[in-house]
Amino acid sequence: MSADDHAADDHDREAVAIDEFHENSWSVNLEKPRHADDRETVFEEARQAIEATAEGYHVNLVTHGEQGHPGEYLFGRLDGWGADYEYIRQCGCGGHVTRVHV
Repeated sequence: MSADDHAADDHDREAVAIDEFHENSWSVNLEKPRHADDRETVFEEARQAIEATAEGYHVNLVTHGEQGHPGEYLFGRLDGWGADYEYIRQCGCGGHVTRVHV
């Protein structure tokens, strides 16, 4: 992603609706600049991604490294939603992958 892409994303601070239903396993990118300092956007888009995943599949929530380890903020929310999840790994870019089984 170029610096221009980052600058354009900085202006888009609202959560983006995930409107495509996935009947397969997939990943959602929650590490765009708008996610770096906005946990409510991360939570909303993570919830939407889970709801947009068919039963029997999983969605990888790829979260921004600036948010820190998802165990510090996201796992509690996933627990509250009754989600079945596992931490996969930290990416080379500093982000984190959490797999949610639906």
